Amino acid sequence: MVPIERLADKLEAPALDDRTYRVIRLPNRLEALLVHDPDTDKASASVNVNVGSFSDADDMPGMAHAVEHLLFMGTEKYPVENAYNQYLTAHSGYSNAYTASTETNYFFEVAASSGITGSDAPTNGLTTSPLHGALDRFAQFFIAPLFLSSTLDRELKAVDSENKKNLQSDNWRLSQLNKSLSNPKHPYHHFSTGNLQTLRDEPRKRGVEIREEFINFHDQHYSANRMKLVVLGRESLDELEELVANLFAGVRNKDLPQNRWDGLQPFTEREALTQVFAKPVMDSRTLEIYFPYQDEEELYESQPSRYLSHLIGHEGPGSILAYIKSKGWANGLSAGAMPICPGAALFTISVRLTEDGLKQYHEIVQVVFQYISLMRESEPQKWIVDEVKGMAEVDFRFKQKTPASSFTSKLSSVMQKPLPREWLLSGSRLIRKFDPEAIKKALTYLRTDNFRMTIVSRDFPGDWDQKEKWYGTEYKSEPIPDSLRDAAERAGQTTAKDRLADLHLPHKNEFIPTKLSVEKKEVEEPAKAPKLIRNDEGVRTWWKKDDQFWVPKANIYVTLRTPLVSATPANTVKTKLYCELVKDALVEYSYDAEIAGLDYGLGAFTQGLDIEVSGYNDKMSVLLEKVLISMRDLEVKPDRFKIIKERLLRGYRNWDFQQPFRQVGEFTRWLGTENGWINAEYLAELPHLLPEDISTFFPQLLRQMHIEILAHGNLCKEDALKLTDLTESIIRPRALPQSQWQVRRNLILPEGSDHTYSRTLGDPANVNHCIEYYLYVGSVTDHVLRAKLLLLAQMTDEPGFDQLRTKEQLGYIVFTGARMAATTMGYRVIIQSERSPEYLEKRINAFVAKFEASLKDMSVDDFESHKKSLINKRLEKIKNLGQESGRFWAHITNEYFDFKQVEDDVAHLRPLTKDDLVTFFKQYIDPASSARAKLSVHMVAQLSPKALGDTMDSAEQKKKVITLLATYFTSLGIDADAMKLEKRFGDVDTASGDAASIIQAVKGYLKEDVKLDEARVKDVVDQGQQLLSTALPVLGTEVQRIATDEKNGAEDNDVPTTKATTFIGNVHEYKAGLQASAGARPVKDLSEFEDIEPKL
Repeated sequence: MVPIERLADKLEAPALDDRTYRVIRLPNRLEALLVHDPDTDKASASVNVNVGSFSDADDMPGMAHAVEHLLFMGTEKYPVENAYNQYLTAHSGYSNAYTASTETNYFFEVAASSGITGSDAPTNGLTTSPLHGALDRFAQFFIAPLFLSSTLDRELKAVDSENKKNLQSDNWRLSQLNKSLSNPKHPYHHFSTGNLQTLRDEPRKRGVEIREEFINFHDQHYSANRMKLVVLGRESLDELEELVANLFAGVRNKDLPQNRWDGLQPFTEREALTQVFAKPVMDSRTLEIYFPYQDEEELYESQPSRYLSHLIGHEGPGSILAYIKSKGWANGLSAGAMPICPGAALFTISVRLTEDGLKQYHEIVQVVFQYISLMRESEPQKWIVDEVKGMAEVDFRFKQKTPASSFTSKLSSVMQKPLPREWLLSGSRLIRKFDPEAIKKALTYLRTDNFRMTIVSRDFPGDWDQKEKWYGTEYKSEPIPDSLRDAAERAGQTTAKDRLADLHLPHKNEFIPTKLSVEKKEVEEPAKAPKLIRNDEGVRTWWKKDDQFWVPKANIYVTLRTPLVSATPANTVKTKLYCELVKDALVEYSYDAEIAGLDYGLGAFTQGLDIEVSGYNDKMSVLLEKVLISMRDLEVKPDRFKIIKERLLRGYRNWDFQQPFRQVGEFTRWLGTENGWINAEYLAELPHLLPEDISTFFPQLLRQMHIEILAHGNLCKEDALKLTDLTESIIRPRALPQSQWQVRRNLILPEGSDHTYSRTLGDPANVNHCIEYYLYVGSVTDHVLRAKLLLLAQMTDEPGFDQLRTKEQLGYIVFTGARMAATTMGYRVIIQSERSPEYLEKRINAFVAKFEASLKDMSVDDFESHKKSLINKRLEKIKNLGQESGRFWAHITNEYFDFKQVEDDVAHLRPLTKDDLVTFFKQYIDPASSARAKLSVHMVAQLSPKALGDTMDSAEQKKKVITLLATYFTSLGIDADAMKLEKRFGDVDTASGDAASIIQAVKGYLKEDVKLDEARVKDVVDQGQQLLSTALPVLGTEVQRIATDEKNGAEDNDVPTTKATTFIGNVHEYKAGLQASAGARPVKDLSEFEDIEPKL
């Protein structure tokens, strides 16, 4: 027997990394990275397979993605389709996967031990780690997946739903446009997601047995030698090695070569020197310049593209952006290499254009090539590489832990690269040498005869004459005009004598941190809360010296509390404009800090203004001081005001074009607050604002406020107090008395109430509806109710996904869980779907009613398992300084200061019994409960049946239904005689949506005209029912009733009877009829947190 090879026992790791590592290769050539972390509370594993959408058959795009979905649907050893996710959910875990161009990545995480975190005693008698069971189930994906026929159609519909979710996303649309216009011989040209047409309907027309195709794809491309596995757990390296060797030995090795496309480029001379004008969904303007570039996989030591992107993407004085921004042409610029696959890459430059910049895009192209000529003229600068190299080393040295599944998923992908195994953690993060020749060679790709462009705008040029096949993006493609080619050629040959004087290489970065020492003091247990080191009328300062991560970093949060910000929608918009103008003025200055690991943020929120400064603490006070001075001394320049206002205006307009599931929560929030505003109200105010409005407003904003600060990290108490003094001395506000602070509160849904708010989506082309179904439970400070709500959310997580998405296929976006507001909480379900919100509401009611029966039948062991899983999630360790800072700041800004909330949650979860939860469910959740309080928000697509029906007559609707059925029959190899179908449908009123009559007509056609036997007719009708229920609304027909597959539980008779809903017409009157909750207030006296020096 071939022994296990040990490829590496020591990996180059961050200074504070307490894990141990081992890289092994199994006899079947599967390579694995084993990670022993003695303190982790989450175990994880990931498999990365070197196959992706580039390996799809040309006539069946989306195959790799579909196979990814189907592997979750049962294996020979574990044939129940959701057994894997049930196991993970029961052990505080979850899973996911993604398909990329050349890889498919699967990952999960699960509790690291069978007991409750912080407890040595398991609650259910298990003695083995949950990792073993999870890894066993996971390994079977790659050994013996079933590709169950019963799940095939459902998962293909899930793929189709995922694709439809992305149809109105500009990121997906513009990416696919670039692919569709690439070299058709290169797999970059593929449509990667797939849909029902490409994966089911078209193949069936060709007589393809699609299940066999997916099995063949798995057989042909999934091989042990193409797989990279990462496993992280508490187990020793020897134990992990034994576990992996036993569980993954059965993965077959087919000795497949690495997937490569050498000698084939996505953009050839035929596609070069082309400009493409694309019309986006959202109102955006960009100029994208693409250069076919070299694959840098083997250049991991020098990474020359990082030198190029550092200079071209620079935002400081002398940069491309600084110049075009000063001309009023651009708001932002980014640049970098984009790997396509082994053997191919692109170097891209993306410019966010202003209105004037769109008109001057020819000039911008010339500026870019002038700067490239400057880079060619100057020898590669060692000091620049040393600066980038030095910061990379500092960042790697002090890299903190990330969530377990993020780590394993990322590393399994990295393992596909040709890195020395000792460098897997540091590989592409570190630059190991200065290679001027490699930089010079990289620059040779940035030529005036080797680029193409995409200009994105909703208005320019206006004469788009083509539509992209998969997403329908309107575009126009043409050769780059000779005048621009000649101008670019001249720009690329400029010298110092005739080049723009404003363009030059950057100066040395003064923000590079030099003081990286950390004072480390061992503590028995990290402090659970920060200390209050200043508390007076004008200021509260919270501080905690880092006592567990020991990095030379800190996070400073500042709230400048004032009721002016959210007093009116106009004030909120003025504040946002003010913040954007300050950030705009700071771009050149703050960019050096950003690339030196020091970031800042400035924004408006309900209670006032928020400032955040985070990163290496060495120069932190310098950046904070500059931000505060810029806020105080802002000069509102009319030209920049015009640009920023127009950008903000586009942002408000674009809000309506987001995915519906991203919008629905905003309306639920709005309906639950006394005083709050929505996007439409901001949009109504912005056009009327002038520069002088901001000039007069912001001094009033800063004149009187209360300052609240959290300083957390590598800072001593004196540092925190100095930062407080700095803030106070620069802003110099009058103190805002506590009596003038806003009270955070929500509205209470009355017992027994049922309300629905309906809103039509702003995007006329979005086919998806959305619902947020919200059940009010009570106050967030009621620990007993909160524990029950969290436990219910845990219990319904997997069944909700399995029933509503996997089985009923209602939509790709399905979420069940708790909704926490400022002072109230409740249970919610969100679904985005082509089905109507009214139908979704019925299905949610059916699911909730069905879950009640499951809860009553649940064994004590299963109930306790759910409790244990939730407790482990609540007690999950914080992974890094940023997570801890974020948690502290959330407790401060919500004004409860409940720093021990997690411990309280756990204390109230432990004693809960099944009877407690059944009683809770029957009162707050059960559709039959007279006490239940519900609010539903319906986001209705403009492409609704009624809206579509109004645009066509009944004859046209009937014709479309018949055409749809004919296509479906043909895909099944059944003769589709249009004349006979029309005769069958002579008396059928398709416009009324009477699906039962349509099905009777179909049965008559199949039995009497085509002469199919009863069994075949039943099979065809059963398969076609979901098609009708989805397609009829899209053809402008309201579906009255349609029977569905009993197996998925989506029958009319499983929908419980519920009280009639009241539709909300006048929101003001609705809110006026509700009572407000008690306001947020500290859970204990703040003096208990104080650590204040007595005044002399």
